[in-house]
Amino acid sequence: MRNDQTRFYCTAFLGVGVVASGSLHHVVSTVKDALNDRDLTQLFIFDDSTGMQIDVDFRGKTDDVLKRLGEQFGDFTSMEANHQSTRRAGRPKLGVVSGEVTLLPRHWEWLKSQPGGASVTLRKLVDEARRAGGEQSKIRESQEATYHFMTAMAGNFHQYEEALRELYAGDLDRFYHFIDDWAPDIRNYIKRLATNAFPEGNL
Repeated sequence: MRNDQTRFYCTAFLGVGVVASGSLHHVVSTVKDALNDRDLTQLFIFDDSTGMQIDVDFRGKTDDVLKRLGEQFGDFTSMEANHQSTRRAGRPKLGVVSGEVTLLPRHWEWLKSQPGGASVTLRKLVDEARRAGGEQSKIRESQEATYHFMTAMAGNFHQYEEALRELYAGDLDRFYHFIDDWAPDIRNYIKRLATNAFPEGNL
């Protein structure tokens, strides 16, 4: 699981239906209070950011379960609160850091001829490269999250393999076509995980 607070947001399935969604604390408390021990043994909880299953030991009372989770993941309740307050803190201050760049003469000539000069042009080039790399990384992460969940919950569904191929082929329409008749909660959660799995031109 990831080392940031998003790992504590999840969705719980009993069979093919969603029974709870939200923070890990909320989901675990809700299902522990609402379900019997037999149902809890058949419950699957998935990380909303990675699509991977979260193993929870439901033995004992709700406080016992939450205490074990705190030991496993750290104090996730306070971390979730800190995550919310951090998001409200506003943008950090930006600073400029100098460094050495070694280029060939023709590279310097080209940079100096650009509007704003070498420094502005280099910053723009770096930002563009970061955006391009970030987009590919976002696609891969969304594809992997979708794959993890599909494998766990839909591996025996009709046209599972066809849907998986279209996921990695980047064909949104055909992917949706193959999962269209799947159980609604499963299908909708897959679409949620796959939100960033396709290039913008296919959305």
